[in-house]
Amino acid sequence: MVVDRHIRLSAPFPPHEITNVPCVRSTDIGKTAAMTEPQTRDLAMRMAELARSLALPRDLDEILSGVTATAKEVIPGVDAAGILLVGKGGEFESVAQITDIPHQLDELQMKFGEGPCVQAALEDVVVRTDDFREEGRWPKYAPACIELGVLSSLSFKLYTAERTAGALNLFGFHPNVWDGDAETTGAILAAHAAAAVLAHRHGEQLKSALSTRDRIGQAKGIIMERYKVDDVQAFEMMRRLSQDSNKKLTEIAQQVIDTRD
Repeated sequence: MVVDRHIRLSAPFPPHEITNVPCVRSTDIGKTAAMTEPQTRDLAMRMAELARSLALPRDLDEILSGVTATAKEVIPGVDAAGILLVGKGGEFESVAQITDIPHQLDELQMKFGEGPCVQAALEDVVVRTDDFREEGRWPKYAPACIELGVLSSLSFKLYTAERTAGALNLFGFHPNVWDGDAETTGAILAAHAAAAVLAHRHGEQLKSALSTRDRIGQAKGIIMERYKVDDVQAFEMMRRLSQDSNKKLTEIAQQVIDTRD
């Protein structure tokens, strides 16, 4: 697996730098071909595997790597795939890459301030390019893709409740490889990826909440023993210290724990 790397933007892209262009062009009409029965069965089996993986205690990157691997297996024309996650303060992270190409392309988009992956993460739901040699939306990014041998791409926004987590990005070495089935399957996989990110965040929040509760409980016990007060009085003492010092209750609790000896 390619080692994940982090990319940081100094600031989010201004709206005028991300062109909002319809993703499906009129020339795509009539290209859609129905999936064969074996393809449908294979897709259903892989979706079931991904759904089960969400219920197991697995690493987030492992689950997302399963999503990108499935995309390459079940969507014709996918030669590389990755997921671009959007963090706080304009931080972008490339994860679950099949090859190093998605990371290289993410870096180029950060450098140029344009491209389909960021556009899908921040703006459009689906961003499709059938041939970068004829792509006019990203005058700097498109030629760089061609130099790397990438001629087509398909990006899907990841939703996490009301927030956008990033995008699932698919790349092809050949032009005109996407159809309606590719867009439908990609959207389903993007939903799985978003569900995994949501579950991971919920788990982290739960761990943080449990840790906070444990620290406050430990601090209360120390105060009760030291000052011979009950638990209600101990909590009230910490609450007043928190207000008077303008510090969070968890910080006060940690100070009590650190100075217990």
